[in-house]
Amino acid sequence: MPHRATDARRAAVLGSPIAHSLSPVLHRAAYDELGLGDWSYDRFEVDEAALPGFLEKLGPQWAGLSLTMPLKRAVIPLLDEISDTAASVDAVNTVVFTEDGRRVGDNTDIPGMVAALREHGIEQVDSAAVLGAGATASSALAALARICTGDITVYVRSEDRAAEMRQWGERLEVDVRTADWADAGQALHAPLVIATTPAGTTDALATAVPERPATLFDVLYEPWPTELAARWSMFGGAVVGGLDLLVHQAVLQVEQMTGRSPAPLEVMRHAGEKALAAR
Repeated sequence: MPHRATDARRAAVLGSPIAHSLSPVLHRAAYDELGLGDWSYDRFEVDEAALPGFLEKLGPQWAGLSLTMPLKRAVIPLLDEISDTAASVDAVNTVVFTEDGRRVGDNTDIPGMVAALREHGIEQVDSAAVLGAGATASSALAALARICTGDITVYVRSEDRAAEMRQWGERLEVDVRTADWADAGQALHAPLVIATTPAGTTDALATAVPERPATLFDVLYEPWPTELAARWSMFGGAVVGGLDLLVHQAVLQVEQMTGRSPAPLEVMRHAGEKALAAR
């Protein structure tokens, strides 16, 4: 369990690069709404080499950490315990410090994806397509393991990536097929498409959006909308965006770190939207 929510506490997001992170905006908005005005949430530029030293210097006032790339895997050997969810994809994005000083790791990206889809009415699909094969793609597969009853096709650029995604499928016990990125336009006909690629990667696919698209989950939030998401919306398809994911995973982090539930989802979303609009 986290420390008592009445104590003045600290939390932060770590990663490299980190200057773009919206996490401070979301967490601080939650603290204000929850009456935790003496809590603070900062951002720190920390890479894999600096992570052990950073953790060792943290005092008892620290409640938790959010982790982004490249630390989600590097932190695991430095923890006392990780959740089954985090272990399923070898990735920790949340660390909570317990009252007895233990470091407990979790992954809120996966349930955050599921919650973001549920909010848009997607409880279950009979098949899905994933664009990309990076770290976010493995989290997408883990989320799909909870809601997809049929096969999942992952579109990749190399056979090495294809083999890696099939291995994740075996580990997560989902039926994963792989296809060449050159055929990625076919992915857009799936009932659910999850785009996990960096900015600009899917722009060329915008012209391939079908006349009646189903649901697109594009994990980017800046720039937004992506060309693919804009075209998808124009054709009447449902779009779940990266801010939806960011807010839902942050809600779970706030609840774990503060011990307060429920976290103020709409307040956090509004704060994120306002911050993005100001950029």
